[in-house]
Amino acid sequence: MAGNEVVILRIGHRPERDQRVTTHVGLTARALGARGMYLATADKGVVKSIRDVADRWGGDFFCQDNVKWRSCIRDWKVQGGIVVHLTMYGLNLPEVIGEVKAHGKVLVIVGAEKVPGEIYGLADYNVAVTGQPHSEISSLALFLDHYFSGQEFNNEFPNAQIRIIPSRAGKQTEEL
Repeated sequence: MAGNEVVILRIGHRPERDQRVTTHVGLTARALGARGMYLATADKGVVKSIRDVADRWGGDFFCQDNVKWRSCIRDWKVQGGIVVHLTMYGLNLPEVIGEVKAHGKVLVIVGAEKVPGEIYGLADYNVAVTGQPHSEISSLALFLDHYFSGQEFNNEFPNAQIRIIPSRAGKQTEEL
């Protein structure tokens, strides 16, 4: 969806516990069309892992850690963006995705540990991807797929050093 900007804000990340999951949040965001990820904790390991993938597989996805989440949300809104909080307790994704898409500049909050109650009030949309407990990675993937209407499968990643050659069986890659 040309012209639309989606960036992730990962909050509640615990470096001693959540490195793998947060890295996967970033990789999912990158693969499915988000422009970047802000991490509201200092974790250079996560940043390095995501940058390494972006360097090898292409694109201009950014990852910035140690971001103050309140300032990030405030600044995003001042710049004309909206804030979407992915939660079990919000409005169902299919009911609000049309409104969200209309805005064009979206900050998606993906929580880890218990999300501060303040987030629910700061978000323009609290969006549920089902009303059942499940992974924040799957929530983000489903949100991005709905947001980009499946067009993320056509994304190209400039300056890639490697790419996959689709095949029915086996693994085929090409060094560029």
